[in-house]
Amino acid sequence: MTNEQKNLPDIMQTVSIDAPIKKVWNYVSTAEGISEWFMPNDFKLEVGHEFTIQSPFGPSPCKVVEVEEPTKISIQWDTDGWELIFLLKDMGNETEFTVIHGGWKEAETIVPKAGRPQSAIRDTMNLGWAGIVQKLKQLVEA
Repeated sequence: MTNEQKNLPDIMQTVSIDAPIKKVWNYVSTAEGISEWFMPNDFKLEVGHEFTIQSPFGPSPCKVVEVEEPTKISIQWDTDGWELIFLLKDMGNETEFTVIHGGWKEAETIVPKAGRPQSAIRDTMNLGWAGIVQKLKQLVEA
């Protein structure tokens, strides 16, 4: 019997935003918008575009891997196999926004830039994302 290694589950945070999908899309598909609720960056809405997010651990190289306007953006984040997905769902007068942060390894694997185990970074980032999606909601609804 093999002892299969278990990767940590994706982080998923969802929020309902009292705004039309186009308005929310503008905040998640432009460098200026993303800077306001997430981190400074030089994002461009182009598949294959390589850009940098200025994270607390230093610059993170990223790449746009998928765009389905106005419902989905997938991004490779940093050098450790992370993926970010922004999903938008039109709910009439509201927009459901979900962020998925995937690509986690096993709990004890060290995240190179942070020098801490994946499990600790994931816990911190799960709380971080919970706050970030609320920040986006407040920003768009303001």
